[in-house]
Amino acid sequence: MIGIYGGTFNPVHYGHLRTALEVKELFELEQLRLIPCRLPPHRDEPEVPAEIRLQMLEAAVADTPGFSVDRRELDRAGPSYMVETLQSLREELGREVSLLLFIGADAFAGLAGWYQWQHLFDYAHVVVMTRPGFSGQALPEFLQQRCARTGEQLRRQAAGYLYFQEVTALAISATEIRQLLAVGHNPQFLLPDSVIALIRRYQLYQAPIHYTGN
Repeated sequence: MIGIYGGTFNPVHYGHLRTALEVKELFELEQLRLIPCRLPPHRDEPEVPAEIRLQMLEAAVADTPGFSVDRRELDRAGPSYMVETLQSLREELGREVSLLLFIGADAFAGLAGWYQWQHLFDYAHVVVMTRPGFSGQALPEFLQQRCARTGEQLRRQAAGYLYFQEVTALAISATEIRQLLAVGHNPQFLLPDSVIALIRRYQLYQAPIHYTGN
């Protein structure tokens, strides 16, 4: 089984990395591919260029076996639609391998707004990473019919299931990290030192300077 974990990673932090490691181990994944988004369809374009966000992600997982960074969304024009990413992965990997798309509970709540979201299940299983106490939501019939009861079902089939998996909740937010950096505070212990080094090298997330003029 191969896992897919997408996001803007602006910047990547331990909240991303801890959940990524947990699901890799829980599902005994052969590989987990982290895919930075070039142009998010549902939010503003990140102020940090995609190539730099890619560098931060590569630095963060360089020493983690089984993790790889996949740049296919950076090389594709237009909005970074996940259904197109999964389609290209399926073409590359063949029809037999099980693909697991990992998304957070907040993203799942807005799934119906994703581009061609029903077709995600044509190419992969969708695994929703939930926090302790997650109560779920009333599922439409399309999703109810796809719910898997055990993780083993995901292994037996290449795509098509919906599954909920509880993961450790680390209350770390990329937005809050950017806000800390903007006021000159130290983000250490929220994200890897290798990522902090790149943030400092490129002087990222600094508060804009406003000139009043004379």
